[in-house]
Amino acid sequence: MSLLTPEPGLVFWMLISFGIVLFVLMKYGFPIILKMVDQRKTYIEESLLSAQKAHEELSTVKQTSEELLARTHQEQATILKETSLLREQMMEKARNDARKEADKMIEEARKQIETEKEKALLSIREEAAILSLNLTEKILREKLGTKEAQLALIDRLLDEIDLTKS
Repeated sequence: MSLLTPEPGLVFWMLISFGIVLFVLMKYGFPIILKMVDQRKTYIEESLLSAQKAHEELSTVKQTSEELLARTHQEQATILKETSLLREQMMEKARNDARKEADKMIEEARKQIETEKEKALLSIREEAAILSLNLTEKILREKLGTKEAQLALIDRLLDEIDLTKS
């Protein structure tokens, strides 16, 4: 039981030893420990500030990239719309050009048909005139084959001329 109840001399020397150790620690140990704790605290605060700054920069970069992506999508949509409009305009122009060319070809064909028709009618008229002349010539030869028929025709024509003059 003597271990559980220390003697007063032992307590005195224990207090002195504890005081010396405490003094040495306060003089040399605690300032270094406090300095290291302060350095660690400063490092942690700087790390937190750096992390917060990095987070803010990341947010800014993310927002910028989202804006850039949105702008890119908008530009893409605009380009696609312009391309579609240009394609429609080109298709409409091609249709109009084809329509004009077809109308021109049809008009040329009509003119050519009209010209051919006129040529054919003229040719038919010429043929009819030639046939009429040939037919008239043959009829006159048959009717005026004799001298008396020729003289009768001349008399009749002279009578008609006299009647028209008077």
